[in-house]
Amino acid sequence: TLKGLAGYPDRPQGFPQSLALIGVRDVRDYKVASGGSPSLNTASPFNVKVESLTLRNFTPTELATLYEQHTQETGQIFTPEAIQRSFEVTQGQPWLVNALARQMVEVLVPDPSQPITVSHVEQAKEILIQRRDTHIDSLMSILQEPRVRAVMEPMLAGQALNGVPNDDRQFLVDLGLVARSASGGLVPANPIYREVLPRVLADGAQDSLPQIAPSWLTADGTLDAAKLLEAFLVFWRQHGQPLLKSAPYHEVAPHLVLMAFLHRVVNGGGTLEREYAIGSGRMDLCLRYGAVTLAIELKVWRDGQPDPLQAGLAQLDRYLAGFGLDTGWLVIFDRRSDLPPIGDRTSTETAKTLSDRSITVIRG
Repeated sequence: TLKGLAGYPDRPQGFPQSLALIGVRDVRDYKVASGGSPSLNTASPFNVKVESLTLRNFTPTELATLYEQHTQETGQIFTPEAIQRSFEVTQGQPWLVNALARQMVEVLVPDPSQPITVSHVEQAKEILIQRRDTHIDSLMSILQEPRVRAVMEPMLAGQALNGVPNDDRQFLVDLGLVARSASGGLVPANPIYREVLPRVLADGAQDSLPQIAPSWLTADGTLDAAKLLEAFLVFWRQHGQPLLKSAPYHEVAPHLVLMAFLHRVVNGGGTLEREYAIGSGRMDLCLRYGAVTLAIELKVWRDGQPDPLQAGLAQLDRYLAGFGLDTGWLVIFDRRSDLPPIGDRTSTETAKTLSDRSITVIRG
């Protein structure tokens, strides 16, 4: 307590008249988390809080200035493209900006005579995503909190935020997990968080995966998309039903299980990127393995809704156009009531988009 601090009887001489508490949450949120009143009307349990300040993100100019300080001290330069990409993947989040630079200059390119390029930014980004340092883990640890889940689950599922209180939405913004996009709606705060969030949630499913032989690779190590499809169908029919129970977010359980499977695929030397947003009604995946790029769109068929096939084909058509691809997968997870087991209802068919792209439709 304050009375227990030396100098209290002599206040205000030799005694602090104000205190700054620095943490991930606002004082009011610590109050609730510690078992206090669930009401968020009072910002402080003592009614003495003057103001809450949030450390804002760096601007592109500030990030460039920070990296230039390293150049001035060591002579090692960051290419303009590397600086631009660093801002794109971090969106100026202070810890990420510094952690990304540290990986590049101390781990990937310790020789100051060598410049930092875009490829180094991409490598450093993947290291941060896979390693999940304390900063990222501290954010991920709250994903099971009810008011966090109330926002994150529909975001991952592409659903609308129905009835989520503004306090809860603002809580996630203040935490830095999400941001309000210029076009409206909440989105992951930066591309690194966008990747980390579903990866963390898929951990349970990934740890529960059976041993799967990489039958999707050819003799020279190239990814064979047709064999990958065969392997996924076998996996989904045999293990999909029980693995759904290992996913922490029910609404996106099929998405998380599929991502867990695909992570097993790319662990051998590829990447898996995701796009999702509130109200979009979908999640898009882009799997890259060597020279092969596979675009996948995930849709969910729920009770009271029409078959999402046509909407999915139209959305995937636009997604494929962005990559210059002529083929892709449309995965429709059927979550309607009273269905046969996954092993019995899983099927595939071929469909065409309006742009005459050939789509493999997977229903399960």
